[in-house]
Amino acid sequence: MIRASLSLAALSLAGSAAAQPIKRTWINPIDIDYRYNFEQINDNASYRTGADPAIVTHKGAYYMFQTLADGYWRSTDLIDWTFIKPSRWPFDSIVAPAAWSDGERIVLQPSMMEPEAILVTDAPETGRLDFLVRRMPPLPGATNKAPEEMQPGEIPPGPWDPALFKDDDGQWYLYWGSSNVFPMYGAKIAFADGKLMYQSTPKPMLGMQPALHGWERFGQDHCACWAPGKPSPSYMEGAWMTKQSGRYYLQYGAPGSEFNAYANGTYVSDSPLGPFTYAPWNPVAYRPGGFAQGVGHGSTFQDRHGNWWNSGTSWIGYNWGMERRIALYPVHFYPDGQMAASSRFGDFPHYAPTAKVADPESLFTGWMLLSYRKPATASTTMGEFAAANVTDENPRSFWVAGANRPDETLTLDLGAEKTLRAIQVNYADYKSNRYADAPDIYTEFELQSSHDGKTWSPLARTEAPRRDRPNAYLELPAPVQARFVRYVHGHVGAANLAISDIRVFGSAGGRPPAMPGGVTAKRATDQRDARIAWRPVKGAVGYNVLWGIRPDRLTLTYQRWAGQGTSLDLRALNVGQGYWVAVEAFDENGVSRRSKPVRID
Repeated sequence: MIRASLSLAALSLAGSAAAQPIKRTWINPIDIDYRYNFEQINDNASYRTGADPAIVTHKGAYYMFQTLADGYWRSTDLIDWTFIKPSRWPFDSIVAPAAWSDGERIVLQPSMMEPEAILVTDAPETGRLDFLVRRMPPLPGATNKAPEEMQPGEIPPGPWDPALFKDDDGQWYLYWGSSNVFPMYGAKIAFADGKLMYQSTPKPMLGMQPALHGWERFGQDHCACWAPGKPSPSYMEGAWMTKQSGRYYLQYGAPGSEFNAYANGTYVSDSPLGPFTYAPWNPVAYRPGGFAQGVGHGSTFQDRHGNWWNSGTSWIGYNWGMERRIALYPVHFYPDGQMAASSRFGDFPHYAPTAKVADPESLFTGWMLLSYRKPATASTTMGEFAAANVTDENPRSFWVAGANRPDETLTLDLGAEKTLRAIQVNYADYKSNRYADAPDIYTEFELQSSHDGKTWSPLARTEAPRRDRPNAYLELPAPVQARFVRYVHGHVGAANLAISDIRVFGSAGGRPPAMPGGVTAKRATDQRDARIAWRPVKGAVGYNVLWGIRPDRLTLTYQRWAGQGTSLDLRALNVGQGYWVAVEAFDENGVSRRSKPVRID
C-alpha cells in the first residue's frame, strides 16, 4: 500500500484519474511487463529483458512475440499491451521467433538448431496454441563442420533467427541466419498435412560487408571492438521480409546487440528470393544516442490505419550483455522505394495514430525533457547508487534505495515552474534475485507534484490491473504546473528498489533555442567516417545530427547531449555514397530550426 500524506479529496482525485486515464501517447522503451531472464541463473545475473520482437497485425489487433518470454502480448492501440499466457509453449521457451499472420491464423516458429515444432493459432486472443508442425524436417544441406571444411551447398545448422513470409500468390518463404561468418539464407516452403516441406534448396540471400558499410562495424559507435583494443566480428541476424509496392525488402539486424549501434538494414529485390541489392540509404532504423539506444533485430508491420512500423531491440547491458528492451519507430516508404524509420526524438513521447499519417515525424508530441541533470534527493540510498543517477539519461546508472519498502521517495527539482505532460519511471535490476514470473512481481507507485517542495498534490499513479512495469509511462490527463515531482514507492518484485531514470516531459514555456550555426562536415580518408561540427547554442539541452543521401531527405538521426560537446564522429556511412547533414538544437522549450544542409565532403 502507498501511504502518502495527501488529503482524502486529493486521494479521490488521484483514484479517479487512474480509473479513467486518457491515453494518447506512447514512449520508448515501450511499457510492457518484461519478463525475468532465466538463462543466467547459475551466474547470479538477474534482469528483466525483451528482445527480437516479431509483431504482426491480426484481425484488428497487434500481437508481439519476443525472446525468452513464456507467452506473448496483445494490443489494440499500440499503447496498452496485455500479456497472454499460452496453452502450450516450448520447454526452453522461445528465442528470436518468426511470426506471420495470413489473415486467418498466426504461425509462430522459434529459432532452432535442430528439428523442433512450429505453432499455430486461429484465436491468439485466447492463448490457445496448437501444433502446425510437430517436428521440422532436417534442414537441407545442414552440417556441423567447421566453416573451412564445408563443401559447396553445405550450410550451418538451423534455421536460427527465422522469418516467415507468405506472398500475395500464397507461396510461403523461410529466411534465416545469425552469424559473423555465414550469410542469410532463404528457401521456398509449404505447409501441408502437419509438415513443413522445403520446396527449394536453401541459398544465400545477403551477407555483411563492414569494410564498405560503416554501420555494420561491431562495437560502441562502430569501434570494431568488443573492448578497447580487442577486435570483434560483426554479426548479421534477425531476418524479416516486407513487401511494399511490388518490392521485397529483406531486412537484417547488425552489427551486434551488445552496444548502442545495433541497427536494422535492408536489401531490396523484385523477387522474394532475389537477387537482392544493398540499399544505399542503409541503415533503415538507427538510434545510437539518447536514453533508448539501439533498434536492431525486429520486425516491420502495418497497423490497421495503413501506417508502417519497425520494431527493434534497445540495449541496456548492465547485468548482462543481452539485457535489453523493445523499441518501436514509425516507418515511411518513399515513392522511389526508400524505406526509413523515424528515430528523431525516438525516446520522447509520441502520439499513437488513429488514422493514416503522411509524415511519421508529425507523431512527435513536442513534449520536451524537463528532468535532464536536475537535482534529485532520496529518502534513503544504498552505497554509491546516488539519487543523482535518476536524471542522467543513462539506463546503466541508477539509484538504489536503502530498503525495498513502501513510502521510499525520490524528489526532483525542475528548477522552476514547468508544464508537466507525462512521466516515465525506468526501473533497474540490481541484485534482483528473480529468474521467473511470480504473483508478487508487479509495480506500484504514486507521483506527486508541488510548487514549493512542501505541499504536495496527486499527479499520477499506477492503475489496475497489477502488472510489472519496468519502464512505466504515465501520461497526465491534463497539463499540470509544478516545480517539484516526487516518486512515492509502493511495490516492486525485485529484492532491491532501483530506478535508473525518472524522465519528466512537458514544456518550460519559453522560446525554442536558436538554430545551430557554423555546421561543417568533413569526410575522413576512410569514407565510412566523418567529423560533423557546429557552434554551441546557448541554453541547449542537446542536439540532433540529421543526415541522409539527399538534402531534402535527412532520414537518420544521432542525438547528442550538450555536455558531450559540439562535434560528432559519425562512423555509419557507406563507401562511395554521398551524404548531406544538418543540425538542430533542443531545450526544455522546444526545437530550433534546422541548419541548412551541408554536403559531407
